[in-house]
Amino acid sequence: MIAEDKQKLREEIWQALDMKNLIRTSNTCFGKIPNFKGAYKAAMMLKNTFEWENSETVFSSPDSALFDVRKNALEDGKILIMATPKIKEGYLLIDPEEVLGQEKIASTIDGSFKYGEKIESFPQIDLVVEGSLAVDLKGNRLGKGGGFADQEIAYLLNERVINSDTAICTTVHPLQIVEDIITEEHDKKINMIVTPDKVIRINLNAVLEI
Repeated sequence: MIAEDKQKLREEIWQALDMKNLIRTSNTCFGKIPNFKGAYKAAMMLKNTFEWENSETVFSSPDSALFDVRKNALEDGKILIMATPKIKEGYLLIDPEEVLGQEKIASTIDGSFKYGEKIESFPQIDLVVEGSLAVDLKGNRLGKGGGFADQEIAYLLNERVINSDTAICTTVHPLQIVEDIITEEHDKKINMIVTPDKVIRINLNAVLEI
């Protein structure tokens, strides 16, 4: 029943984004993490936070919606750790000093394989950015159904390169923020939501917006 409810919410979000023409690079977002219109502005909102300013190493999922986040990280001289699609080939480290002038290419999936180095031992990570299909204001998120973000966050926790104080962020269109997401035991929470217009920080006791 939980799986059915999750899938129903996914389909509602996909349909709403498609019908309102809110996808920036394709005709449909069904089955995907939406590459939403406004993703660039959301990336710039994130860039102006103290979490971003204080980070030296940024982790990102490979979703297209986070292209601008990854590009900003490299342009700002931050080490970028990137998951490969479906984590099939593990994780890549991209050194900003090795991609000067090529940050745009290096921020793509193909470019990350060209410029990145496969790693198993991780540096400490200051900021995690995951793609999402939907989120709520309690820190719950919903992906496209593969569970990869949950696996990524769990791996980073197990490796002790992030902890409960680490900013775990997602960028979304406001339409992707919903009242409630049903969760399962393996689902990992986020503590920061960034839209094109606002930053929402979440903790156990309060939701703070700026």
